[in-house]
Amino acid sequence: MSELTQRVEPAWGAVFSMTLGVLGLVTAEFLPASLLTPMAADLGVTEGMTGQAVTVTAAIALVTSLLISSVTRSIDRRYVLLGFSTLLIASNLMVAFASNMTELLLARVLLGLALGGFWTMSIATMMRLVPDDLVPRALSIMFSGVSVATIAAAPLGSYLGDIVGWRSVFQMAAGLGVIALAVQFMTLPRMAGQALGLGMLTGHFAFFTYIRPFLEIVTGVGVNGVAGILFGFGFANFLGNYLGGWMIERNLRMTMIAMPLVMGVLGLSLVSTGSAPVLDALMVALWGMAFGAIPVAWSTWLTRTVPDEAESASGLLVAAINTAIASGAAMGGAIFDISGINNVFLASGGILLLAAVLILKGVRDAEVPGRSSPQGL
Repeated sequence: MSELTQRVEPAWGAVFSMTLGVLGLVTAEFLPASLLTPMAADLGVTEGMTGQAVTVTAAIALVTSLLISSVTRSIDRRYVLLGFSTLLIASNLMVAFASNMTELLLARVLLGLALGGFWTMSIATMMRLVPDDLVPRALSIMFSGVSVATIAAAPLGSYLGDIVGWRSVFQMAAGLGVIALAVQFMTLPRMAGQALGLGMLTGHFAFFTYIRPFLEIVTGVGVNGVAGILFGFGFANFLGNYLGGWMIERNLRMTMIAMPLVMGVLGLSLVSTGSAPVLDALMVALWGMAFGAIPVAWSTWLTRTVPDEAESASGLLVAAINTAIASGAAMGGAIFDISGINNVFLASGGILLLAAVLILKGVRDAEVPGRSSPQGL
């Protein structure tokens, strides 16, 4: 058994601190999606251009995820993770006081460094904080930070941005980063350094980055309606995190196939319904539930496939994810500015359906060796 999975007593406090780190990072990463309209107006650029704040973050996270393990090979992982949380705080404060698009993008570069590095080390860190049989539970807890961030960042960001301004929302996000840093400082143990297809995500992030303009332009709801629908998305995403765990216990491969298939159908259906607030809200919530299962499924697949190369494999997974985020946000912004928001969602749905087919063809049961699964995954 590898050093990553030899811990006897679970360090749940440290797991919670990692969850707070995820919460802070994901909140900061996708706040522009809920604040796109006021940010664009304040900075004097188009909404498609403002959406590139997500692209830049993901592009930097991509590069960071490929390099961070080798660059920090000999450094105690506790200090590295604390450094990423510090970058998160600095980025949010810089965004809050940015006076132009250049300053905003520079601030988001810092966030990309923190995001790529933290996610690259997160799965391997979970495997060092709890015994082997508790790793799936620890991963579910950590990924619940993504769901909570989706619940909080999207609707609250939209709602509070209308009341106190988008800059104050980023200041609040910096405060969340301070809390995460403090808890990590108190709970993370010393961890010595080691030598050690995600097209569906492109479709998802094209969808999510430009969800607010879609709801305003096509669905025809105001700020309160946007906040309510985004809250439904986030709450359903939270439930999907645990639904995914239940489904994975029964059939990991089918979970990996079913989720992008459902999301693709929903993306195309949203375009076809036009202005139907209640129906659109339901479909956006179902999208959130489906997406909630995806991080748990792919992380579980990774820990079962390459348990002794978790940090290196995590870096490749994070690189692929951030490639998808960057390409989704960039592609969505270009399509939005050229041909309108409906075509963003058409492209998103089509990519997700293609991803489901590719996963069906490319992931086989035999390629996902189980460590103790009664289903033989």
